[in-house]
Amino acid sequence: MKTFLREILITIALALVIFFVARGTIQTYEVFMTSMEPNFHEGQRVVVNKAAYWDWVGEPERGDVIIFNAPKGSDEDFIKRIIGLPGDTVEVRNGSVYVNDVALDEPYIISPPGYTMPEKKVPEAQYFVLGDNRNHSNDSHNGWYVDRPEIHGKAWLSTWPPNLWGVVPEYPLGNQIASAQN
Repeated sequence: MKTFLREILITIALALVIFFVARGTIQTYEVFMTSMEPNFHEGQRVVVNKAAYWDWVGEPERGDVIIFNAPKGSDEDFIKRIIGLPGDTVEVRNGSVYVNDVALDEPYIISPPGYTMPEKKVPEAQYFVLGDNRNHSNDSHNGWYVDRPEIHGKAWLSTWPPNLWGVVPEYPLGNQIASAQN
């Protein structure tokens, strides 16, 4: 009887450890708007890797799809793609986004931006984000940035609906900028 009780207690303890580790490193997020179409759709659910940006793990990079606290005036979290890092200059002209004077090749957007935005320098500890549905997205082209502490994590897996299951594709925009500047 003592062995059985000990095994039950060990099983409960392990279950609790697994639960709290999972809770601290991942969360789920439901997409509520159309600003990330064609890649993320309203009602789609994604798993967010909260550990991806822990200080000793890594930093947000251009091209990452992140979940973050929405700018003031909204209660919901937002999902957007990082375009500019702290210190970068970002500009939108002639249907293209330029980062540090390099036009980005963006195969993931629904259509080119139909607006212009003068060159802006991304402040320290902040990120410039855009939705993939450029012409229907409340994002950094409207004059706001994402503070580093407001980022919950990186979109990692799509879990719902079943036809969209899988790892979120990566588009390393930093490579485009580095190769163009060499």
